[in-house]
Amino acid sequence: MHFMRELGQKKLILPIAERFTGVYNSIKYLERQEGFMEMEEMEKRERYRMAKMQLESLFEGERDRIANLANASALLNEVMDDLNWVGFYLMKHGELILGPFQGKTACIRIPVGKGVCGTAVAKDEIQLVYDVHEFPGHIACDSASSSEIVLPLHADGRIVGVLDIDSPRIGRFTEADREGLALCAKVIEEACDWKEQ
Repeated sequence: MHFMRELGQKKLILPIAERFTGVYNSIKYLERQEGFMEMEEMEKRERYRMAKMQLESLFEGERDRIANLANASALLNEVMDDLNWVGFYLMKHGELILGPFQGKTACIRIPVGKGVCGTAVAKDEIQLVYDVHEFPGHIACDSASSSEIVLPLHADGRIVGVLDIDSPRIGRFTEADREGLALCAKVIEEACDWKEQ
Protein backbone atom coordinates (compact mmCIF):
# COMPACT_ATOMS: atom_id res chain seq x y z
CA MET A 1 0.00 0.00 0.00
CA HIS A 2 2.81 2.37 0.98
CA PHE A 3 4.59 1.54 -2.33
CA MET A 4 1.42 2.29 -4.33
CA ARG A 5 1.01 5.68 -2.60
CA GLU A 6 4.63 6.61 -3.53
CA LEU A 7 4.05 5.46 -7.11
CA GLY A 8 0.90 7.59 -7.33
CA GLN A 9 2.75 10.64 -6.02
CA LYS A 10 5.54 10.10 -8.56
CA LYS A 11 2.95 9.89 -11.34
CA LEU A 12 1.48 13.19 -10.15
CA ILE A 13 4.84 14.92 -9.63
CA LEU A 14 6.32 13.85 -12.96
CA PRO A 15 3.81 15.67 -15.21
CA ILE A 16 4.09 18.81 -13.03
CA ALA A 17 7.89 18.68 -13.28
CA GLU A 18 7.69 18.13 -17.03
CA ARG A 19 5.36 21.10 -17.38
CA PHE A 20 7.61 23.25 -15.21
CA THR A 21 10.65 22.23 -17.27
CA GLY A 22 8.76 23.03 -20.49
CA VAL A 23 7.79 26.48 -19.18
CA TYR A 24 11.33 27.07 -17.90
CA ASN A 25 12.81 26.09 -21.28
CA SER A 26 10.31 28.34 -23.09
CA ILE A 27 11.28 31.29 -20.88
CA LYS A 28 14.98 30.61 -21.47
CA TYR A 29 14.34 30.35 -25.22
CA LEU A 30 12.52 33.71 -25.22
CA GLU A 31 15.33 35.29 -23.18
CA ARG A 32 17.89 33.99 -25.70
CA GLN A 33 15.75 35.30 -28.58
CA GLU A 34 15.43 38.68 -26.86
CA GLY A 35 19.19 38.76 -26.29
CA PHE A 36 19.76 37.82 -29.92
CA MET A 37 17.42 40.57 -31.09
CA GLU A 38 19.21 43.12 -28.89
CA MET A 39 22.54 42.02 -30.38
CA GLU A 40 21.08 42.27 -33.88
CA GLU A 41 19.88 45.82 -33.14
CA MET A 42 23.35 46.75 -31.84
CA GLU A 43 24.95 45.28 -34.97
CA LYS A 44 22.53 47.27 -37.14
CA ARG A 45 23.42 50.50 -35.32
CA GLU A 46 27.13 49.82 -35.87
CA ARG A 47 26.51 48.99 -39.53
CA TYR A 48 24.66 52.29 -40.00
CA ARG A 49 27.44 54.20 -38.24
CA MET A 50 29.89 52.70 -40.75
CA ALA A 51 27.51 53.37 -43.68
CA LYS A 52 27.23 57.03 -42.64
CA MET A 53 31.04 57.33 -42.66
CA GLN A 54 31.25 55.61 -46.05
CA LEU A 55 28.63 57.95 -47.51
CA GLU A 56 30.53 60.97 -46.22
CA SER A 57 33.69 59.62 -47.87
CA LEU A 58 31.89 58.84 -51.16
CA PHE A 59 30.35 62.33 -51.32
CA GLU A 60 33.51 64.23 -50.45
CA GLY A 61 34.01 66.95 -53.07
CA GLU A 62 30.94 65.85 -55.07
CA ARG A 63 27.64 67.78 -55.10
CA ASP A 64 25.93 66.23 -58.14
CA ARG A 65 22.57 64.96 -56.94
CA ILE A 66 22.18 62.03 -59.38
CA ALA A 67 25.74 60.77 -58.90
CA ASN A 68 25.47 60.89 -55.11
CA LEU A 69 22.04 59.26 -55.02
CA ALA A 70 23.26 56.49 -57.33
CA ASN A 71 26.21 55.75 -55.04
CA ALA A 72 24.02 56.00 -51.92
CA SER A 73 21.54 53.42 -53.25
CA ALA A 74 24.40 51.08 -54.22
CA LEU A 75 26.08 51.41 -50.81
CA LEU A 76 22.89 50.88 -48.80
CA ASN A 77 22.03 47.88 -50.96
CA GLU A 78 25.44 46.39 -50.09
CA VAL A 79 25.44 47.04 -46.34
CA MET A 80 21.83 46.04 -45.59
CA ASP A 81 20.46 42.51 -45.82
CA ASP A 82 17.09 41.07 -46.89
CA LEU A 83 16.29 43.84 -49.38
CA ASN A 84 14.75 43.74 -52.83
CA TRP A 85 14.76 47.49 -53.61
CA VAL A 86 16.71 50.56 -52.47
CA GLY A 87 16.35 53.88 -54.16
CA PHE A 88 15.07 57.41 -54.41
CA TYR A 89 12.02 59.22 -55.69
CA LEU A 90 12.49 62.94 -56.38
CA MET A 91 9.86 65.68 -56.12
CA LYS A 92 9.11 67.26 -59.48
CA HIS A 93 6.03 69.31 -60.41
CA GLY A 94 4.22 68.21 -57.24
CA GLU A 95 4.74 64.45 -57.58
CA LEU A 96 7.43 61.86 -56.93
CA ILE A 97 9.48 60.78 -59.95
CA LEU A 98 11.73 57.71 -59.97
CA GLY A 99 15.40 58.48 -59.30
CA PRO A 100 18.53 56.32 -58.93
CA PHE A 101 17.90 52.87 -57.43
CA GLN A 102 19.06 49.26 -57.02
CA GLY A 103 16.53 46.50 -57.71
CA LYS A 104 13.83 45.51 -60.16
CA THR A 105 12.07 48.01 -62.39
CA ALA A 106 9.88 50.38 -60.42
CA CYS A 107 6.86 52.65 -60.61
CA ILE A 108 7.89 55.87 -62.36
CA ARG A 109 5.45 58.37 -60.84
CA ILE A 110 3.84 58.39 -57.39
CA PRO A 111 1.28 61.05 -56.42
CA VAL A 112 1.73 62.76 -53.06
CA GLY A 113 -0.49 61.03 -50.50
CA LYS A 114 -0.56 57.70 -52.39
CA GLY A 115 1.23 54.57 -51.23
CA VAL A 116 3.97 54.52 -48.61
CA CYS A 117 6.20 57.02 -50.46
CA GLY A 118 3.41 59.49 -51.13
CA THR A 119 2.23 59.20 -47.52
CA ALA A 120 5.75 59.93 -46.25
CA VAL A 121 5.69 63.17 -48.28
CA ALA A 122 2.12 64.14 -47.33
CA LYS A 123 2.79 63.63 -43.62
CA ASP A 124 6.48 64.63 -43.76
CA GLU A 125 7.23 61.64 -41.56
CA ILE A 126 9.29 58.48 -41.78
CA GLN A 127 7.01 55.57 -42.70
CA LEU A 128 8.11 52.25 -41.16
CA VAL A 129 5.70 49.61 -42.45
CA TYR A 130 5.79 46.17 -40.83
CA ASP A 131 3.59 44.58 -43.51
CA VAL A 132 2.87 46.50 -46.72
CA HIS A 133 -0.11 44.27 -47.48
CA GLU A 134 -1.83 45.85 -44.46
CA PHE A 135 -0.98 49.42 -45.52
CA PRO A 136 -4.04 51.21 -46.99
CA GLY A 137 -3.41 52.20 -50.61
CA HIS A 138 -0.05 50.44 -50.89
CA ILE A 139 1.36 50.65 -54.44
CA ALA A 140 2.82 47.24 -55.31
CA CYS A 141 5.63 48.03 -57.74
CA ASP A 142 7.24 44.69 -56.83
CA SER A 143 4.91 41.94 -55.60
CA ALA A 144 7.82 40.42 -53.63
CA SER A 145 7.91 43.40 -51.25
CA SER A 146 6.51 42.66 -47.79
CA SER A 147 7.86 45.49 -45.62
CA GLU A 148 9.08 49.00 -46.34
CA ILE A 149 10.68 52.07 -44.86
CA VAL A 150 10.50 55.52 -46.47
CA LEU A 151 12.33 58.63 -45.31
CA PRO A 152 11.52 62.14 -46.60
CA LEU A 153 14.55 64.14 -47.77
CA HIS A 154 14.68 67.91 -47.15
CA ALA A 155 16.54 70.94 -48.51
CA ASP A 156 15.84 74.63 -47.98
CA GLY A 157 12.80 73.87 -45.82
CA ARG A 158 11.02 71.70 -48.39
CA ILE A 159 10.75 68.00 -49.25
CA VAL A 160 12.93 67.24 -52.27
CA GLY A 161 12.44 63.48 -52.41
CA VAL A 162 12.36 60.24 -50.45
CA LEU A 163 14.66 57.34 -49.71
CA ASP A 164 12.61 54.18 -50.24
CA ILE A 165 13.72 50.70 -49.12
CA ASP A 166 11.74 47.48 -49.57
CA SER A 167 12.23 43.98 -48.17
CA PRO A 168 10.67 40.63 -49.08
CA ARG A 169 10.52 39.85 -45.33
CA ILE A 170 7.62 41.01 -43.16
CA GLY A 171 8.87 43.00 -40.18
CA ARG A 172 12.35 43.52 -41.65
CA PHE A 173 12.66 47.14 -40.48
CA THR A 174 12.99 48.18 -36.82
CA GLU A 175 13.67 51.31 -34.78
CA ALA A 176 17.40 50.71 -35.32
CA ASP A 177 16.78 50.99 -39.07
CA ARG A 178 14.71 54.15 -38.58
CA GLU A 179 17.47 55.78 -36.49
CA GLY A 180 20.36 54.61 -38.67
CA LEU A 181 18.74 55.52 -41.97
CA ALA A 182 17.79 58.94 -40.59
CA LEU A 183 21.51 59.59 -40.02
CA CYS A 184 22.29 58.44 -43.57
CA ALA A 185 19.46 60.57 -44.98
CA LYS A 186 20.90 63.64 -43.24
CA VAL A 187 24.26 63.05 -44.93
CA ILE A 188 22.51 62.64 -48.30
CA GLU A 189 20.49 65.84 -47.82
CA GLU A 190 23.60 67.87 -47.02
CA ALA A 191 25.79 66.36 -49.76
CA CYS A 192 23.57 67.05 -52.78
CA ASP A 193 22.85 70.15 -54.81
CA TRP A 194 19.06 70.15 -54.82
CA LYS A 195 18.69 73.43 -56.72
CA GLU A 196 18.58 71.67 -60.07
CA GLN A 197 15.10 70.37 -59.24
